[in-house]
Amino acid sequence: MPDAPRHKDLSPEMRLVRFMLTHMVVGIGAGIVFGGALIATNTANLRTLLFSSPDGGLFGILFFMGLSVTFGSLAMGVAIMLDGKSR
Repeated sequence: MPDAPRHKDLSPEMRLVRFMLTHMVVGIGAGIVFGGALIATNTANLRTLLFSSPDGGLFGILFFMGLSVTFGSLAMGVAIMLDGKSR
């Protein structure tokens, strides 16, 4: 079985894609953790709305998808803006 390509062996385009995907995954994780914290602490009665509404499942999906897109985009944007300053 061949070895996986090392980070230095990747083309510049693949390194950029890997860089962006890594930051996107971190942002999505942060969004899910943030949404879980909001529901766990019942901020603005979100937990009550989620569990008492007949459309609670739809609310949960939309809530977490919205936070995932927002935090993922934010993490990618910050990574792009700070990339030149780290070198």
